[in-house]
Amino acid sequence: MKIHIPSAQIIDPKSPFNGQQKQLWIENGLIASITDAAEKAGKEADYVVDIAGLKVSPGWVDMRVAAKDPGYEHQEDLFSVREAAAAGGFTEIALLPNTHPVVQTKEAVTYVQTKGNTHAVKVYPMAAVSIDIKGKELTEMIDLHMAGAIAFTDGLKPVWHSDILVKTLQYLQTFGGLLINRPEDVLLTQFGQMHEGVTSTMLGLKGIPALAEEMMIARDLRFLQYAGGKIHFSAISTATSIELIRQAKRQGLQVTCDMTAHQIAFDDTALLNFDTNLKVNPPFRSQADIEALWQGLADGTIDAIVSDHNPLDEESKKLEFDLAEFGIIGLQTAFAVIHTHNQLLSLEQLIEKFTIRPREILQLPAVHMAEGQPANLTLFTTEQEWTFTEKQIRSKSRNTPFIGHTFTGKPVGIINNGKVVLSDARPAYRR
Repeated sequence: MKIHIPSAQIIDPKSPFNGQQKQLWIENGLIASITDAAEKAGKEADYVVDIAGLKVSPGWVDMRVAAKDPGYEHQEDLFSVREAAAAGGFTEIALLPNTHPVVQTKEAVTYVQTKGNTHAVKVYPMAAVSIDIKGKELTEMIDLHMAGAIAFTDGLKPVWHSDILVKTLQYLQTFGGLLINRPEDVLLTQFGQMHEGVTSTMLGLKGIPALAEEMMIARDLRFLQYAGGKIHFSAISTATSIELIRQAKRQGLQVTCDMTAHQIAFDDTALLNFDTNLKVNPPFRSQADIEALWQGLADGTIDAIVSDHNPLDEESKKLEFDLAEFGIIGLQTAFAVIHTHNQLLSLEQLIEKFTIRPREILQLPAVHMAEGQPANLTLFTTEQEWTFTEKQIRSKSRNTPFIGHTFTGKPVGIINNGKVVLSDARPAYRR
C-alpha cells in the first residue's frame, strides 16, 4: 500500500527534519521518502492524507492502559481499546495485568499478544509482580519475560509488601527487567474518596492524603538504594513526590516516573458537585500540586505522560460518590487535555513525553522520522478547536468528565503496521 501525506510539519526532536514542512511517501509499511512539500508527487497513492495544519511525529506510546480483557469485556476488550488508542493518536500501548484471570502466566501473556494483533495499534502485555495481585507471592517473572511481558507491575494496586518489592528489584536484575509501581500506602488511603484537604472536609468525605503517595516513594527509593535495579513510578500526583524523584535522579538512582494527563485538568475543588466521573486514583490534588507537575514535566523529572485509561460500566459510576469506583477513560483525550492546558513546554518537549521517553523506559525499539524506517506515525493538529462528544467515544465505556469540553489540538490518526486509522475519515481519501 502506498500512502501519501502531501504536506505536514515533522515534530521529532531526534530527526534532522524536525520543525520542517515536508511531504511523506509510505510504501509497504516503510517511510519511502521525505521531500519538500512543494515537490510534485510523480506517482499515484492508494491513500492520501491531506489535512490543513497537519503535524506528524513518531507514534505515541501509552504506558498505562487497562484493557479489561479477559474477564471484563463488557467494559473494554482488546479490539475496542485499540480503536480508542488509535483515535487518541497512540500506535502502541502497554496493558496493565488487572484482568480476570490476572496476567501472570505464559498463556495469559500470549492471549494479550495475539488477540487482534493485525490492528494498527500494537499492544504490549505487562505481567503481575505478585500472584493474583495480592502482594504475597512472586510470579514466575523469568518465564513471563521470555513469553513477552515487557514490564512487571501490580497495575492498579501498589506493591505494598516490602519484602516482595525488594525481592522483585533483585530478581528483575537477572534479565534487566523493569518494575513499575503505583505508589500508595493502602493503609493510609483506606476508605479515602478524594484528596485530603479543605474541600474533602467541607464535603464530609474521607481524604486520600498526599503523604500516602510520598511515603511509598520514599520507601521504594530507599529499597532501590539497597537492592539495586530500576523502578518506574506510575501516576505520581504531588509536589513532594516530584521533589523526591528529582533528588533521586540527581543521586544517580535508576528511577523514572510518569503522570496522568487528566491530573492537570482539575483540582480537588472540582468535586464540589460530587461528579463520580471525577473520582480517580490518584485523586485530583491542589493547585500547588498541579503547578509542581508542570515544573516536573519541564525540567525532565517527569519522563512520560499516560492516559491511565480505566474503562468502567455505568453501574460502577452511577452510584453515591463513596460507593462509585475510581477510574476514567483517557486514551482519546490525553493529548488534547495536556496540549490545551500547556503554557510551559515546547511542542517538542511535549511530544517527547509521548514518544521518546516511554520507548526508552520500556526498552522498545526507537522510532525515527527517516527514510527507510518503519512508518510508525501519529498525525495531529495543534490549532484545531474541537469539542469532545459522547458520540466520538470509541471505548465500550463512557466514564469521562470531558464530554462537552472544548480542546485545542487534536490527534487525527495513526499510520502503523502498514495501515491508516483516522479518528475522522473525511481528511483521507482513497485514489
